[in-house]
Amino acid sequence: MKRDALYVASLLLLIAAPAGAARESGLYDVRDYGAKPDGRTLCTQAIQSTIDKCASDGGGTVYLPAGTWLTGTVYLESGISLWLDSGCTLLGSPNKADYGPARKLAGKDGPTFSYWAILAGKNLEHISIRGRGVIDGQGANFKYKNGPRPKNIYLEDCRDVLIEGVRLRDAGSWMQHYRKCRRLTIRDIAVFNHVSYNNDGLNIDSCTDVVIAGCVVDSDDDAIVLKSLSLQPCQNVTISDCIISSHCNSIKMGTESGGGFQNITVSNCTICSPRYSKVIYGRQRGLAGIALEIVDGGTLERVVVSNITIRGVSVPIFMRLGNRARTYEKDQAKPAVGAFRNVIVRDIVATDCSEIGCSITGLPGHPVENVTIANVNLCFDGGGTKADGSREIPEKPDSYPESTMFGRLAAYGFFCRHAKGLEFRNIRLATSAADRRHAVVLDDVEGCVIDSLNAPFALNAAAMIRLNDSRDAFIRHCRPPHGTDVFLDVRGQRTREVLLLANDLIRAENAVSKAPDVPDSAVTVGRVSAQ
Repeated sequence: MKRDALYVASLLLLIAAPAGAARESGLYDVRDYGAKPDGRTLCTQAIQSTIDKCASDGGGTVYLPAGTWLTGTVYLESGISLWLDSGCTLLGSPNKADYGPARKLAGKDGPTFSYWAILAGKNLEHISIRGRGVIDGQGANFKYKNGPRPKNIYLEDCRDVLIEGVRLRDAGSWMQHYRKCRRLTIRDIAVFNHVSYNNDGLNIDSCTDVVIAGCVVDSDDDAIVLKSLSLQPCQNVTISDCIISSHCNSIKMGTESGGGFQNITVSNCTICSPRYSKVIYGRQRGLAGIALEIVDGGTLERVVVSNITIRGVSVPIFMRLGNRARTYEKDQAKPAVGAFRNVIVRDIVATDCSEIGCSITGLPGHPVENVTIANVNLCFDGGGTKADGSREIPEKPDSYPESTMFGRLAAYGFFCRHAKGLEFRNIRLATSAADRRHAVVLDDVEGCVIDSLNAPFALNAAAMIRLNDSRDAFIRHCRPPHGTDVFLDVRGQRTREVLLLANDLIRAENAVSKAPDVPDSAVTVGRVSAQ
């Protein structure tokens, strides 16, 4: 904090100095190169000339003072700090012709770099975009689905990048896209993106060593999303202390997942349904709070999501291992099914969620592995019927993964299929309206622990927990409410080694209901249980 204060004080002194003195001190004012802050004069060339001069002198700060600066694509250079002062608006041109001119990469022969963005760069190092100004893409001028649309920021193969303090509004597509960058820090920015299609908030693509902190992101499409549009994973990423809203997914890993996601932590974030916009994609209330997806052959592992509050999304938690099998490299063979393992989701409170329910699903022979859900308190709309609880849920192995993809699930709490090493600890579920589906369904799950499940009672409801063709299940410390007809419904001839121990089942009419094809030895009720 002290260092930042000294930097700002020095910057203010430089701004007050004569233009020549400022240049000698490493500060380059775009006004000295012909830029005009009237919002009508196209300043692309003037801003680019300022950046190029600063870079040729060895780097420094390119300064945009208060005013409205109209621009097309501007390419950054290594060693450049772009400073947008309070009252500054960098305004994207509404003219398509002002975006994506060819740019020779600094110090390199061969192909040029071209990209549709207000600020773009490739193969750069030690760059920053800072200040309290606004970058406004005027994206409503690009509301079409086919053809390029400008982003506000695009950086590729860059190192040591800082994005800090700026306000980002109204991109033509994704707001900001960081691809294959290393040592990237994004902090204290505010994003509002609700004017066009694919209006994501913040996209991290195949990046390494990333910190996202203290940001406010409100977007129509996915808000904070990790992607791997390559075979290189997103890895070593922390997301913390953010306020997030989306009509689609608030915090998402996927859908593009060629390389996968590894060593990721998400913590201390608040998620809420969008309050200041109408939906273009998704749902008005949002699709998912937390969505973890591997569908293109990558690996998702070592992911921890903790201390999250969620209000008003359709589905609070969605996990999917699928087989869309999209390719990302030239001549790449169709990838095999990826891997989804070693995930912890804990300390989550969610209210005003839809009737759909949460799902954790793999594919036959390709289970989601070693997932722990702990200290979770979820409230759903409810309203599901007993018939919904027995509905056959389709596999949809190659479908686009979305929290709504299966429709209303057989469980209003958690529907889990094709999983191994699944643990639920201290789970509290509630519904606004009576729901007659199961609270939890386990289908083809091996090695499951359910410890301290608290779920409501509804008259004539399905069993609280249903197991189908599941093995090695340990259920303990559960306390079904008064009126519960069946605590555990067991089905499938492959079901075995199910142990109920230390449950308070005195309020349940029946502890266990077994289908005819379930072996007699499949379920053991421990002595501590009441029935």
